[in-house]
Amino acid sequence: MSYFDAASAAPLHPVARQALLASLDDGWADPARLYREGRKARMLLDAAREAAAEAIGCRADEVVFTTSGTRAVHRGIAGALAGRRRVGSHLIVSSVEHSSVLHSADLLEAEGGTVTQVPVNRVGAVDPTGYANALRPDTALAVLQSANHEVGTVQPVGEVAEVCRAGGVPLLVDAAQSLGWGPVEGAWSLLAASAHKWGGPSGVGLLAVRKGVRFAAQGPADERESGRAPGFENIPAIVAAVASLRAVRAEAAQEAVRLRELTQRIRARVPELVPDVEVVGDPERRLPGIVTFSCLYVDGEALLHGLDRAGFSVSSGSSCTSSTLTPSHVLKAMGVLSEGNVRVSLPMGAAEEDVERFLAVLPGAVAGVRESLDAPAPETAAGAGEIVVDSLGKRCPIPVIELAKVFAQVPVGGTVRVLSDDEAARLDIPAWCEMRGQEYVGEEPARRGTAYVVRRVS
Repeated sequence: MSYFDAASAAPLHPVARQALLASLDDGWADPARLYREGRKARMLLDAAREAAAEAIGCRADEVVFTTSGTRAVHRGIAGALAGRRRVGSHLIVSSVEHSSVLHSADLLEAEGGTVTQVPVNRVGAVDPTGYANALRPDTALAVLQSANHEVGTVQPVGEVAEVCRAGGVPLLVDAAQSLGWGPVEGAWSLLAASAHKWGGPSGVGLLAVRKGVRFAAQGPADERESGRAPGFENIPAIVAAVASLRAVRAEAAQEAVRLRELTQRIRARVPELVPDVEVVGDPERRLPGIVTFSCLYVDGEALLHGLDRAGFSVSSGSSCTSSTLTPSHVLKAMGVLSEGNVRVSLPMGAAEEDVERFLAVLPGAVAGVRESLDAPAPETAAGAGEIVVDSLGKRCPIPVIELAKVFAQVPVGGTVRVLSDDEAARLDIPAWCEMRGQEYVGEEPARRGTAYVVRRVS
């Protein structure tokens, strides 16, 4: 079995396992106590905090440990907003942030605050001027991920941090995906991360708050972790998390070169091996181990199950899963194809032969799903007036498949009107037009659902 979903959770690093076992004997006591056992626990916690601060690039007294990366994001945003409530309650985020950020933004709006989402381009990157234009006198906080969790695109954090600093607004960086590869550059104000992303144990997050940042911890007061993260510290897990961070950092430079070559191989060969595929994300400014692509006429859940049976654990941002009937918000913001989406995220140490075996298995897996859905053959040639396709009640990727099947009957200049009540069609039909070089006229209200109009131009 080949595990290719390290962006969700990296396998426990051997150093983390060793540190966890070694610290169980001395890290169980209350570090707030003055007796011998408490002092031992405090020494372990303090050493871990110092090492974490060194890896992040900040002071030890600026770092607190939380119970997860999500909790670090939630507490960081809430505390920064509360600390600057006299300024206002306006929050700036990018449209491709992790759900933990977007859920915090939803909560702020529910409480009467305002949120501006900065758009991204087709590779998933923000333009720093988007943050500059979003700044207002009542802006309390801006948030930007260091790298995207679904497509691997690295964001211009340093430039955005300068924009925010010039405007007197703190910037919180979600560094969950990138911290294992290196420190986040730039004049950021707050930083959040999660240990299970770099091979540490789950249940450990980091929150760094720079000195001088106005911050008011929310919730009942607690004497632990500077009052910013309540609850008894899990010292063995914290020690293991920081030990693994230092270990992966030591390997990062060399491993990044190797993994980047492997993911570049996937990016180049998948479109050659599988017809009708769109590789998404920035081809250059990206994390070393992540590559994401979408396949036309493919049910994402069926494809993932097929790859799982073939021995590959991958993930998907596709709308076609049992847990959701709406497209990934990241793919939607980028304006790229969402159906049949596959994210391959290689863990450190991933073998070249496993990547080659994945490339050998993928074409058959995609073809099998397409055949089961009776999808049109790749590159079907187009064949008066307007054709109406009724796809109401049908889910991704069926509306696009039915569009492709009738397109051969449409003369040049003719149109197809696809009726659909599937939210994914709003993203996937324009993406199909771009891939096929046809004109997407637009969408119109219909008695049920929405009508998506496509004109044949060639």
